[in-house]
Amino acid sequence: ARAGTQSAFSWGNEPATGFAVCDECGSEWDGSQTAPVGALQPNPWGLYDMAGNVSEWVADCYASDYSSAPVNGSAYQGDGCGDRVMRGGSWFDIMRLMRPAARYRHPANASQNDWGFRVALDLPEEFTKENHE
Repeated sequence: ARAGTQSAFSWGNEPATGFAVCDECGSEWDGSQTAPVGALQPNPWGLYDMAGNVSEWVADCYASDYSSAPVNGSAYQGDGCGDRVMRGGSWFDIMRLMRPAARYRHPANASQNDWGFRVALDLPEEFTKENHE
């Protein structure tokens, strides 16, 4: 979501209008509904809606820390996984939850109108930015 940046958000360390939809992000949709896909600025890799709009369910089981997390980027699948991780924040959430490092949990069978998911595909190693510029 930060697209290789070292800042709190892909656009920098401070909240800025035009990059996310949340309860205090400065968009016309804040606190009321999702924005149309691609209505705001993309991150440096050209991906839209990586902060705000809808919170994204991820495949990881929730754990209190990263000590058991896989180091290869795969999802953490712990025993007795009752809660899944949510990331990215939504139109309903405060700005702090827009940070890619922010995460929270919900039972896997829960639902809410500001939650969604992103379909992702693992690309073969030979398909990298360096090989396709």
